[in-house]
Amino acid sequence: MGTMSKRKMKVATRYSHSIPKLVCPDGEDGLLIRTKYLNRTLKVDPTTMTISVESGVTLRQLIDDAAKAGLALPYAPYWWGLTVGGLLGTGAHGSSLWGKGSSVHDYVVELRIITPAGPKDNYAKLRVVDTTQPDEFNAARLSLGVLGVISQVTLRMQPLFKRSITYLVKNDSDLGEQAGEFGYQHEFADITWYPSQGKAVYRIDDRVSSNVSGNGLNDFIGFRSTLSLALAIIRSSEESQESTRNADGKCIDAKLTTSTLMTSAFGLTNNGIAFTGYPVVGYHNRLQASGTCLDSLEDGHITACPWDPRVKGQFFHQTTISIGLSKVKSFIQDVQKLLELDRKALCGLELYNGILMRYVKSSSAYLGKQEDAMDFDITYYRSSEPKSPRLYEDIIEEVEQLALFKYGGLPHWGKNRNLAFDGVINKYGGRNVKAFLKVKQMYDPQGLFSSEWTDKVLGIENESETITRVNVEGCALEGLCVCSQDLHCAPQKGYFCRPGRVYKDARVCMPLKTPDSSSSTAKSIQRHRSTHNAHHTHLIR
Repeated sequence: MGTMSKRKMKVATRYSHSIPKLVCPDGEDGLLIRTKYLNRTLKVDPTTMTISVESGVTLRQLIDDAAKAGLALPYAPYWWGLTVGGLLGTGAHGSSLWGKGSSVHDYVVELRIITPAGPKDNYAKLRVVDTTQPDEFNAARLSLGVLGVISQVTLRMQPLFKRSITYLVKNDSDLGEQAGEFGYQHEFADITWYPSQGKAVYRIDDRVSSNVSGNGLNDFIGFRSTLSLALAIIRSSEESQESTRNADGKCIDAKLTTSTLMTSAFGLTNNGIAFTGYPVVGYHNRLQASGTCLDSLEDGHITACPWDPRVKGQFFHQTTISIGLSKVKSFIQDVQKLLELDRKALCGLELYNGILMRYVKSSSAYLGKQEDAMDFDITYYRSSEPKSPRLYEDIIEEVEQLALFKYGGLPHWGKNRNLAFDGVINKYGGRNVKAFLKVKQMYDPQGLFSSEWTDKVLGIENESETITRVNVEGCALEGLCVCSQDLHCAPQKGYFCRPGRVYKDARVCMPLKTPDSSSSTAKSIQRHRSTHNAHHTHLIR
């Protein structure tokens, strides 16, 4: 129907969607294709060590069905509410530099994708893609959803195995040196960094023999069902801290949060009931991911996932950027220099469990990682009022721009604010981009699965029409632009566009008690407001 009527289309999943505007179809009559009922595990083959599933199967179901046959997906994201199609569309990953690395799309051996077609094919064509078609395969297994609808996926698995996990808390003074090597020392290594507290938690995580005793379970606290009333109280508290600029309050709450997580081993238990000490040993399928808040009641009135939009709970920005391993030390040291100016600056991140640092290996997928890298996952408060600046707005923006511009980081396709995607396609190499766009043109020549947003990200539109080409009040506060003038921030609230403190090429919204250009800024705002309706701008939300 969509192809016949030439309507724009996107695929949506039942639990989640991307943080950026990846799944939004253009036009008032755009179609969302849901995969809720593409939820069957079709075949599990222990002989070939493969599993075939429909694209709406969740990671939770995939892990469970594979384990019943004695198989395991070796690496995966930590949240099991993702669908297989969503995993592939956004390049989702776990943490490892071993084997083929931690990206799920690198374990695909075959996929089926339905693309638009002409009347001779009833307006839809089923394509079966595998390693014998390298160009199509390397485009389709990480496609941003712009090629069509993935209907079925076959993944290479491994025999089910056991792991041993120990969390080690250390001072972060040598984090830059340690980060570059730690991923080679332990197969499932990651690091959680609490920068304002000067702490780093190292995940010492490796395979062990199946005869090592232990039946450990991962039920991460942040992914558990939470009382809706408790979520509302926590959110109200943070809103109050933001409105009163109470940095001390945030830091106190952050220390309490991290202390609770560390004491409870982040939700690990030795036997599925209680944590009795490290190491926690258990089968891979019980440790690799979690998400029991998905079992909350449907209406969310009593309990919910912390970010469930149906209740007053978490509302956040998420900046997730991969930086080449050779540059990680310098990036970490730059962030530490920023913290030397004010130790309280990143307490707000620690309320969301700090900075999660995962290892990602380079991939042959055209839109996959271009080199071995460390992925920095940063979650932080977002106001429900888009023109309201955040506490330490400038510091977090400088960290974001350090990662993206000074160190050339690659954004996670399913996360991030708009500014992370500005010119991103130029980081993927000419051949890869041309090969991907060639397959895109072959599969969907009319661009029915594309949108204005994805066209800008992929560089299909005129280069002057970039994703951050906006000129409206407050656009930098939501990451819709990098500020170039004061009105892009919140001058009426004391936030002005200024160079970064450590990275001088950054342009951030900085709070100034005695702004040096308040009168001229006010006049600039008034001029902008009077001409705004007559001036065409591109604002992508």
